[in-house]
Amino acid sequence: MEQASFAGRIKNSVVRFFKRLLLVLLLVAFIAFAFLYWGVYERGVMAGRVLRITQKGMVFKTYEGKLSLESFGALRNTSPIAETFDFSVERSDTTVIRNLQEVALSGERVNLHFVKRYLKMPWRGETRYFIKRVERNASRP
Repeated sequence: MEQASFAGRIKNSVVRFFKRLLLVLLLVAFIAFAFLYWGVYERGVMAGRVLRITQKGMVFKTYEGKLSLESFGALRNTSPIAETFDFSVERSDTTVIRNLQEVALSGERVNLHFVKRYLKMPWRGETRYFIKRVERNASRP
């Protein structure tokens, strides 16, 4: 009788250990995912002219754009493809989307303030670069 209760206690402690281990692993996985999802790897500014801003996607509708960097100096002889910057805009940033649509139509030079995320998610956008603010440079040629 005593052996059966000893085996039962061991079984209960093993089950309890694995439940705690699973809980800790789930917590660590959630923290890692949250860091990779919301974390910012890089912040910066790109200058140029917005070539396009479009809404794409079959299941997840995302806003994607392309900026012409208008290189100068030694970079003038490079391919036009190498002189563009692809970016995404989060759907909730309606002011940014509206500003990008306006400057794409006007052709004016802008500074795009962006953040680069660690992960690319299909419901967020096709790139890891997300525009946060559009700064217009209408006074510059």
